[in-house]
Order: sequence, then structure tokens, then C-alpha cells
Amino acid sequence: VQLVESGGGLVQPGGSLKLTCVASGFVFNITRMRWFRQAPGRRLEWVGSVSVAGASYYSEAVRGRFDLSRDNAKNTVYLHMNSLKPEDTAVYYCSRVGDDYRGQGTQVTVSS
Repeated sequence: VQLVESGGGLVQPGGSLKLTCVASGFVFNITRMRWFRQAPGRRLEWVGSVSVAGASYYSEAVRGRFDLSRDNAKNTVYLHMNSLKPEDTAVYYCSRVGDDYRGQGTQVTVSS
């Protein structure tokens, strides 16, 4: 199993970013996927999940601002982040639902 996250960076409050997670080593199109994040000194926090069919679910902290999607032909899941806040600053990871393994993560920093 390999998961490679990318797309992070520095963005001003109110800005947007799109994170990408490219998966390999398993049958992606029958696997539910999720995103987590971890801020410095804080525990790992679930951000959202996307079903095989593309239905998405979000934590209360990001609902209405973030949008999960997937492209099964590309073995890729996306996290579109809008209206970013400083408290969204964290390392973002993707993983399979029900599996603790995750990629190396991508850093998102929201700051003016």
C-alpha cells in the first residue's frame, strides 16, 4: 500500500487549497477513503471520508468549507479546502477507512 499526499502550502486566511492523495497497492475503486489532520501538539483529527460511490462526510469543524471527491480512474482522492482559517493549520494525511496506515502527509499553513 502506498499513499502520497501533495498540494499543501502557505495560504492566507479565507484562501483555498486542493490536496491530492494518490493511492496504489490495493483496489482503490472498492475502498472508502478518508482524510485526517494533525496540528502541532494536538491529537489526530478526522476531517472527512468519501464512499466508493463518492458520497462524502465531514467533521463539524470543516463541514460547509471542505469538499471531498475521488477519481477512481486515477486512484486519487481530493480534498478541496475553502474559507481556510488559521485553526486549519496542520499536516494532512489520507488513509483507507478502517486502516491506520497513512502517507507522509502534506503541510497546510494558514497565516497572514
